[in-house]
Amino acid sequence: MASSRIEQIIEEIEEFIDSCKFQPLSSTKIVVNKEELEELLRELRMKTPDEIKRYQKIISNKDAILEDAQSKADAIIADAQAQAQKIVSDSEVMRVAMEQSRQLIDETNAQAQDIMDRATEDSNNIRMSAIRYTDDMLSNLEKIMSHTIETAGTKYSNFINSVQSCYDIVSKNRSELSPSVEPSSYTQPEPEPEEESLDE
Repeated sequence: MASSRIEQIIEEIEEFIDSCKFQPLSSTKIVVNKEELEELLRELRMKTPDEIKRYQKIISNKDAILEDAQSKADAIIADAQAQAQKIVSDSEVMRVAMEQSRQLIDETNAQAQDIMDRATEDSNNIRMSAIRYTDDMLSNLEKIMSHTIETAGTKYSNFINSVQSCYDIVSKNRSELSPSVEPSSYTQPEPEPEEESLDE
């Protein structure tokens, strides 16, 4: 930064003093050109207000710059705080959403398991009912077949006895008509052995 006019005048005064000669027999007192020194001082007085104003303006500008910088810094800090608060808020929302999602998944799994358990129980009940129904039907069929076998056996035995009686009468009548004719021998057939059940 260039030196101000006041500084230059002060330097010139210092140079002027250095250029002055000492009074005879003295090492501290000098001989000064009054007019030249007064001119330098007059210029110094004239320049001083302008320089003070310039410095005041610089200081004022500096304060304005500092205030602007402080305002921008405050705005940046406020924005950062707002962003941080938003991030925290978003994180809280995400945490709540994740918690609700986890609860929903747990509830869904529990409901699905309950449905599967009920379905398994219903399936087992239906299976047992079907087994009982089939067993009842087979039991009834078994009783009917047993009764049929007994009834058919009795009727078959009665039928054979009736035929045998008729045959005896016919043979007796033939022998009475022709005593020389021997009646044909008849032997009741042996009942065929029952076939083994394939289910055994």
